[in-house]
Amino acid sequence: MEEDERTVSHGQQAYERVSDRAIVGHGVAHVSALQQTTGEARYIDDMPAVGAELHMALVPSAHPHAHVLKVDSAEALAMAGVKCVLTHEDVPGSNIWNIFHDEELLPSRTVHHVGQPVALVVAATQRQAQAAAQRVHITYEVLPAVLTVRDAVAQGALFAEERKLVRGDVDAALAASDVTLSGTSYCGAQEHFYLETMGAVAVPKGENGEMDLYASTQNPTEAQMVCAEALGVPAARIVCHVKRMGGGFGGKESRAVLVSTLAALGAQHTGQAVRLVLDRDVDMQMSGQRHPFYATWTVGATRSGELRALRMRLYSNGGFSHDLSMGVLERAVSHVDNCYRLGAADIVGRVCRTNTQSNTAFRSFGGCQGMIMTESMLCELADHINVPIEHIRRINMYNAGDVTPFSQPLLAEDWNVPRMWDQLEREAEVAVRRAEIDEFNRTTQFRKRGLAMVPTKFGISFGVKHLNQGMSLVHVYMDGSVLVAHGGTEMGQGLHTKMAQIAAETLDVPLSTIFISETATNTAANTSPTAASASSDLNGYAVYNACKVLADRLRPYRERMHDASFATIAKTAYLDRVKLSEAGHYATPDIGFSWAENSGLLYFYFTQGVALAEVELDVLTGSHTTRRVDIIMDVGRSLNKAIDIGQIEGAFAQGQGWCTTEEFLYSPATGRLLTQGPGNYKIPSALDIPRDLRVSLMEPEQPNALKTIFSSKGIGEPPLFLGASVFFALRDAVMAARKNNDAKSPLHMECPATAEVLRMACEDDIVELTRIPHEQRQGVPFAVRI
Repeated sequence: MEEDERTVSHGQQAYERVSDRAIVGHGVAHVSALQQTTGEARYIDDMPAVGAELHMALVPSAHPHAHVLKVDSAEALAMAGVKCVLTHEDVPGSNIWNIFHDEELLPSRTVHHVGQPVALVVAATQRQAQAAAQRVHITYEVLPAVLTVRDAVAQGALFAEERKLVRGDVDAALAASDVTLSGTSYCGAQEHFYLETMGAVAVPKGENGEMDLYASTQNPTEAQMVCAEALGVPAARIVCHVKRMGGGFGGKESRAVLVSTLAALGAQHTGQAVRLVLDRDVDMQMSGQRHPFYATWTVGATRSGELRALRMRLYSNGGFSHDLSMGVLERAVSHVDNCYRLGAADIVGRVCRTNTQSNTAFRSFGGCQGMIMTESMLCELADHINVPIEHIRRINMYNAGDVTPFSQPLLAEDWNVPRMWDQLEREAEVAVRRAEIDEFNRTTQFRKRGLAMVPTKFGISFGVKHLNQGMSLVHVYMDGSVLVAHGGTEMGQGLHTKMAQIAAETLDVPLSTIFISETATNTAANTSPTAASASSDLNGYAVYNACKVLADRLRPYRERMHDASFATIAKTAYLDRVKLSEAGHYATPDIGFSWAENSGLLYFYFTQGVALAEVELDVLTGSHTTRRVDIIMDVGRSLNKAIDIGQIEGAFAQGQGWCTTEEFLYSPATGRLLTQGPGNYKIPSALDIPRDLRVSLMEPEQPNALKTIFSSKGIGEPPLFLGASVFFALRDAVMAARKNNDAKSPLHMECPATAEVLRMACEDDIVELTRIPHEQRQGVPFAVRI
């Protein structure tokens, strides 16, 4: 068999270089790129010790579900350096937290997953704290546990709420369809695997209950509020500071709040600064992941593949508490349609309660899960009626003016998927490459190639109306330098860079004039989390609004002083007692949706894209290579083309990992996560990303039609689902192998498509020899997907 030599990856980036603005729209470098490259950028664990700083370690639960009968800390307290061991009894304020108030900071009676913190050890050094944590002895009464979403559905372990979208008469539409097909779809969990694990340093100020929290969090306001409630002090006495995060991806939107609050409890109890930084295994055990989803569906269609009806029941694995699961479910339910007219629709979603970590926000926030349920269904429908899947995707694609199942019309000025689909099909020479792949598969026995083209539309806005607001505070100093504070946090995505560009453009000053130090709750109060791909929209407009007022205020000086420097203008205005500080605010107009009535505006606009993936599969091992990927993305009028393309490339790789290599496995016997750390959990490596990655930014036909900041679009999350094009290209390759092996059964392939899944899906004689009949299986499986 011919060896497939792996070459160095390369790529192409295509976009319009012309910008009619001085700073906005240009691909300027990330404002902290040099510091991050040289290692000068400081993260939580790079902070120097604050005085006689102490360290905290967590005492985790050993069982997925149990009553805590006794916590014996005597041995730990006798160890060198140990200052205290804290339990729920040591929480001076509220021990209840989270959006639904259904979770304890430290359990008073019952633990709900392996790794849940039961007690806290505070010691002089990190090693002393970690060693003592292992000497805290806990007596349990073990209870039955539920781990998987399928088991939870079977046992009725569901949270009470549901989300439903119904349009048309589904029963009548199914009865009138030429073809009906029923089946299931599933996608697994995914770890955020941010490079910087969760961490915080809590510094008591010594009076009035004041405390500074330095946290790696996407949500400084919630960190402030939960900390204040736990300590029993007003929120105004807690200041949360976020300089930057080493990645977040949604994982630090809510769950990081627990870490900073626990550190604060230790700091208040000891009167000294306390540092809590999780190691990778502890982080993966206690933080939530992307929700696994399971769906049952029945679809009705014509013989040519036009959709007439869909009934789908979606179930997510929420873990042991609500956290953000309802928001994730809402986005999943509202993204089941992806880019297609479904016909009559009856879509209902529920969240399952299991004894795993409380699953949480993750880039795409349920959107990708809803879309992959439908895309997998369409593939099985295509196989069933023997019609090419690309044909089914194209003939069912929304046209401008069509209305989604959540009653939102697709406006002509903001619906570009058909245009991008046709453009990519033409420019990437899909017909030619399909013929070449068919010939390759005909002549090659043990290697098969696959091709798949997948669209996406991603709604931009928070699902909770009041979160759709941003704020800023801008100071112009006498030397002409400008300090900008805003409500968004920087996690590597370039938000501060875009905010600095907006400020410089609006004030008409050089970019080097603008400085953003940090995000803090005493300069930007009542902030929304940096999430939902809306932070540039919300905080960008808030920065613009503040800077516009300042620019208008300084305009008479500029007109009078002509060529004077900005520093001279600022100093002159100050001497004239002109106010050189301004707060800005922005609230997304017209937004608000009623799930009960299926009415209102759920999303302000949609960011859209199309991807084409070509893969090569080793039929004997299940390993694969992603040969080439082409992407066209609609980002409106980009605020920063270089950053936006970087976000597209990164999101694609993360989506590819979710669909292929990243498998979450638990022990059904112990409830423990088995795939911990980079040795067992496989994020995409340099050898997994596409050999040839080509990204194009679509030029809008109506460039100023969007009522967003400088007509731009949010880009952090929308490209992630395009990584699923690799999954569906692999499915295409598997179909070629099955044809070669004369496989008879329908192909049902679940995400992630690991090497094992792909090898078994090829269904040859070797696979048949490995199958164990269900009635002959004994004992508990070693590992299960949840």
